[in-house]
Amino acid sequence: MKALVLEKKGELSMREIAVEETLGPDDVRIAIRNVGICGSDIHYYTHGGIGPFIVREPMILGHEASGEITEVGANVKDLKKGDRVCMEPGIPNRRSRAYRLGMYNLDPDVVFWATPPVHGVTRPTVVHPADFTFKLPDNVSYAEGALVEPLAIGLHAAKKAEIEPGDVAAVIGAGTIGLMTAASALAAGCSRVIICDMKQPKLDIAARLGAVTTVNIEKEDVAKVVERMTDGWGVDVVFEASGSRAAAPLLFTLVRPGGRIVYVGMPVEPVQFDIVAAQAKEATVRTIFRYANVYPRAVKLISSGKLDLKALVTETYGFADGIKAYEYAINPKPTSVKVQIEL
Repeated sequence: MKALVLEKKGELSMREIAVEETLGPDDVRIAIRNVGICGSDIHYYTHGGIGPFIVREPMILGHEASGEITEVGANVKDLKKGDRVCMEPGIPNRRSRAYRLGMYNLDPDVVFWATPPVHGVTRPTVVHPADFTFKLPDNVSYAEGALVEPLAIGLHAAKKAEIEPGDVAAVIGAGTIGLMTAASALAAGCSRVIICDMKQPKLDIAARLGAVTTVNIEKEDVAKVVERMTDGWGVDVVFEASGSRAAAPLLFTLVRPGGRIVYVGMPVEPVQFDIVAAQAKEATVRTIFRYANVYPRAVKLISSGKLDLKALVTETYGFADGIKAYEYAINPKPTSVKVQIEL
């Protein structure tokens, strides 16, 4: 089939590629409709790898996807041909301890789309387990369906934060994941989210999410804003969603005594951790890696209107222009949030 292929670092092509996929009794075949371009896709394109995951042979990119079922396996009862769906891109070993404990995102044997050497889904069709394929309600578009994957990260972070109704949260970073985290924190019960970034257009989009206070850190001190808004107490939760090592010292300044810090972004370099600063506030520090058991919640939140994510898809390219989409996504406009490819 024709696909968007990362041949090697810095080289993309649209070409025919052989993909061996057999429809099993518990699988569905899906015609892909929308695929989002993720930061990891860009990183594989520009750097050729992320940590231990190195692109050593041609790989199809893309893991944020939605589509239409064209065929179902013999054992599949809850899905049918013609259903509009989104797909969870990581498939664990269902015999693993992590899977049995409900932490299948931490299964070392997980097979995740567009993570070397596994092909992604910027291509016409894919075969996928029905258990990790979720029907989209009629009022949820394919574009929104392809946003469920990054939203799942935000929801997983909000769950780890143990948000209580009325909590105030701070989010560092207003990229796609920061915006999804802020939206998730509000949906989980936060009364206010303070989000900071250096890019004003991103903050303008964040302001439309609801009870959000935006802080442009090039013009304003976020610590002073938090101090003013919390009467000097600090926020209940801080989400680090920028992936910047420079953010680390700020976390313990913003959080209240006994508060929670959740690392969402993944720094590319080691981060110095101030244990004494954490101890002085008895702060709880948590981390997330992808997500587990949140896709159905994400779909319901979008369908209910509780989360309106339509504005986050800022650019859409046709499949034939997939390479142009990636060239744009490397250096997007300040107003850009999520670039999608439509098949």
